[in-house]
Amino acid sequence: MLAEFTGLSALEELAARVKRAEFPVVDHWTDVGMWFREWATRPQLRKELREYIDGLTPQQATWVIAHSRETTTHFAWCLRDERDEPFTFWLHEYKPLSDWRTGYADSVHNHRYHFCTTILSGAYLHERFDVRLGVGGRTVVATELTNRTQCTEGTTGTLLAHEFHRIPRAADGTMTFLVKSRAVTPWSLSYDPDTGISHRHVPVEDRLEDLTNHL
Repeated sequence: MLAEFTGLSALEELAARVKRAEFPVVDHWTDVGMWFREWATRPQLRKELREYIDGLTPQQATWVIAHSRETTTHFAWCLRDERDEPFTFWLHEYKPLSDWRTGYADSVHNHRYHFCTTILSGAYLHERFDVRLGVGGRTVVATELTNRTQCTEGTTGTLLAHEFHRIPRAADGTMTFLVKSRAVTPWSLSYDPDTGISHRHVPVEDRLEDLTNHL
C-alpha cells in the first residue's frame, strides 16, 4: 500500500485506497485486484479482522447481522456497505461440506459484480470455465472447464462479472474476505453441467415492479 494509507486499520486502509482512485473503479477492477493483492499480504490480517468484529458495538453488530445472509455453501457476512462507496466488504464463512446443499454457489456461475478475494483460513477447489451463452445472454448453453486450482490459505484472486467459476468443495473451517464492486449487470447466470439446466438470477430488490404487475 502507499505510505499515505499506513497506520490505518485493515478495512480503513483498503477502503481509503479504493475511494482515492482517480478513475471509476468498476471500470478498472484489475487495478483494484493489484491493490488488493498487496493489501492482503498484511501479516496480521486475520487477527485484525477478528479484532474489528470483536470491537463492534451492539448497534453495529445488529447492522452486520441484518445485512448478512446464508447461502447453500456458506454464511456471507457483510462488514461494510456505504451507499456512496463503489464497493462492499464481506467475510465468507464456509459450512462443513456435509452441510452443503445443491444450489447456486456450487454450480457453474457468474456474478452481477466484480470481486477480489483472499483465503484467511482453510482451502477450496476453484474451477474456471468458458461458456457459450444463448440468445440475449440470458442462458448458458454449454461450459468448458479451463482451469482447476487447489487454493490454500493466503491465496488471492480476482473475478470479473462476465467470468464463470465454481467452488465444488472447501475444507472445513475455510473463511475468505472479499471486496465486491457494485453491480455491473442486472442479473447473473448459473448452469448445472449434469442436467444442462441454466437459470437466470434477478435480485429480489429489483423485482418490486414485477411483483406489482403480477398482483
